[in-house]
Amino acid sequence: MLPNNFAGVATLTSAAILGLLTLKYNDRAVFTERRNDIPNASGLPLFGIMFEQVAKKERFLDFFMEKMSETDGMTMYASALGLPPRIMTIDPRNVEHVLKGKELTNDLFGHGIFAANGKQWYYQRKTASVIFNTNNFRNFFTGSVFVKELNVMSERILDKAFERGEPIDFQNMIYKFTLETFVYLGFGKQLNALYNNITVPFATSFDVCQTNCFQRIVSPVGRLREALAPILRPGEMTSKEHIKVIDDFAYNLIQERKEQLAQGHKYKDLLSQFMVARNPEGEELSDTELRDAVLNFIIAGRDTTAQTLTWTIYYLLMHPRVEAKLISEINEKITDEVEKDPPALYETIKKMAYSHAVFYEVLRLEPVVPNSSKTALEDDILPDGTHVRKGDQVNWSSYAMGRSEKIWGEDAKSFKPERWIQNNGDLRRESPSKWPAFNGGPRICLGQNLATLEGLVALVILLKRYKFALVPGQEIVYVMSLTHPMKNGLKVFVEKRN
Repeated sequence: MLPNNFAGVATLTSAAILGLLTLKYNDRAVFTERRNDIPNASGLPLFGIMFEQVAKKERFLDFFMEKMSETDGMTMYASALGLPPRIMTIDPRNVEHVLKGKELTNDLFGHGIFAANGKQWYYQRKTASVIFNTNNFRNFFTGSVFVKELNVMSERILDKAFERGEPIDFQNMIYKFTLETFVYLGFGKQLNALYNNITVPFATSFDVCQTNCFQRIVSPVGRLREALAPILRPGEMTSKEHIKVIDDFAYNLIQERKEQLAQGHKYKDLLSQFMVARNPEGEELSDTELRDAVLNFIIAGRDTTAQTLTWTIYYLLMHPRVEAKLISEINEKITDEVEKDPPALYETIKKMAYSHAVFYEVLRLEPVVPNSSKTALEDDILPDGTHVRKGDQVNWSSYAMGRSEKIWGEDAKSFKPERWIQNNGDLRRESPSKWPAFNGGPRICLGQNLATLEGLVALVILLKRYKFALVPGQEIVYVMSLTHPMKNGLKVFVEKRN
């Protein structure tokens, strides 16, 4: 009888302990504290917001906005079982303050400029800055790369789609364009994806790994899901296999360039700049360090510009008034002579205020890095007075900030490029803390001018040549990743302008 009595006592004791824990942690994750200096997000006893967050992970950006709406303030505290305590904020002062921290994406980005800190970050930024100069922008980038590949895209994809009366996936096409251009700018390598209209395995694996990185941030079982994928989805590539595809792509580029340099060839691309650089210890960069530089540059160029262009076309098609005003500026400024003269095209686009305003307004509503998170390495106090403890995650959403009436006014959710134009017609500049589309502070995006230039060159030339129309019946929603792609792409019909 003793074992049965013992089992009964143990069961009662466990139930009592569970009851006491439920009473104490009745609205938050177990063993987390209620913060008195900051509003607390409502959650389930013992689990906090874990189940709600996992259930809504595919719409996490809207979930973030829902949670923030629970308070009149701009900062709140949330706990989820299995994840670090989280401070959620849309306060521009806090966003400006939080620029450094531990990253959660190192298997993909390694110690590249996105994930690096301190000396590693500084030397990579200094090395990369060599390629981002005005002469390159005006001459090489604009004409020899961007316009050249736009002409290929027109001939190989858009003209044929028009002739056949068939729709295209604009997002898929523009991804190939930006991948082609940035791989060439960074590494002197021609993929010819636009010539052959092929699928690039590297790009597919890169997208999968970005999505996996995001899942680890929002779900306590993110890594477990990746590990179980071969069992749950037999036949699909595993995370390790996708990483191998990415590594093979990067290391093959590096090896090929080493052989070319050994033969006496000279290059001015980004990879060559890193190959002659030294790390903080004064040593040549290892293949792993070069790989990290490769991948960080590609995501900075390929994803950001392609996604912004895709969302821009969608917003223009949904807002004919804006499209007509933009087309008017393009027709006035971009003559045939200007289009064929790269320096003139560069100088002209720089002064096209409404084109910039459209581009910036899309980035306000659909930022390419819509959600960011940093982990506190030590105790701190945010500018709004919130106490941050070592190990806390500080999570902010550029997506939620762009839709916040507290930041942008009552028309925050409206697509209104005019908000970027001053009374004198000049372009308005906003603080990175209010509009963190390109980050801010010392980590402000090194390639923001290049990304804007490529985006606007592509936008004005495509709209000058073609008229697009949405294919009816498609669902336009984002897919959660580290960046901000459309889940199902953007299907459009193509028509030539005059």
